[in-house]
Amino acid sequence: DFKQESLCYNDIQIIIMNKEQFIIPLEIHPTKNTTNQKINGSLTVIWRNWDSKISKDPEMVYVSSVNAGEIKGPHLHTERNSYFTCISGKVVFIIKYDDEYIEIETGENDSQMIFVPKNIPSAHINLSDGLSSVLTLADLAWKPNDDEMLNVEFNDYDWNKWK
Repeated sequence: DFKQESLCYNDIQIIIMNKEQFIIPLEIHPTKNTTNQKINGSLTVIWRNWDSKISKDPEMVYVSSVNAGEIKGPHLHTERNSYFTCISGKVVFIIKYDDEYIEIETGENDSQMIFVPKNIPSAHINLSDGLSSVLTLADLAWKPNDDEMLNVEFNDYDWNKWK
């Protein structure tokens, strides 16, 4: 379960988080062949309406892709919380929180979802040699005229370490 502490400063609620609070573990269940009961794969639960992993039900689910070595972001969403699961390839999420960079590597074989709260800037880089795909659950659906996404810069971040 995602737990957070908060404090109030000048009527602004400040959420105190650590790296582990950006990572939500996912359940993986083996699947079996119906004829011989041999394990033939797995099922990973991303979201269920009765789980408490996500505080607000998703309004939008989509898959985005990022080419080998490319960066998506950095940007932030002012209205929506986002939950990311790498379903193909491998990526690293860079989350800027409290003037520090939190780096979370995740890939198709990891059973975790990365939580990026609204107003927290992030980016992700494809670490694979081919295309990586990320499944996203958003608690606010995107509309064509939305202006709740802001591009930001991570000027003091060392992007070259991932090359």
